[in-house]
Amino acid sequence: MKKAVIQLETLTCPSCALKIEGALKSLPGVDTESINVSFNSSKVKLNYEEEKISLDEIRNAITRLGYEVK
Repeated sequence: MKKAVIQLETLTCPSCALKIEGALKSLPGVDTESINVSFNSSKVKLNYEEEKISLDEIRNAITRLGYEVK
């Protein structure tokens, strides 16, 4: 299990954080219990299984929702 911290450009509200969290929970290989999306710090923290999903795939999922990853 790998840990990741993804910095986002800006999250403006808690509902944005919930939208990202919901999308990440649907990805195979992401530890749903570890997901922490903070709109205050614009950071996503999670654990994932490298054998099932890559960090780039996780970043792309966030980008597809309309959020910019640093």
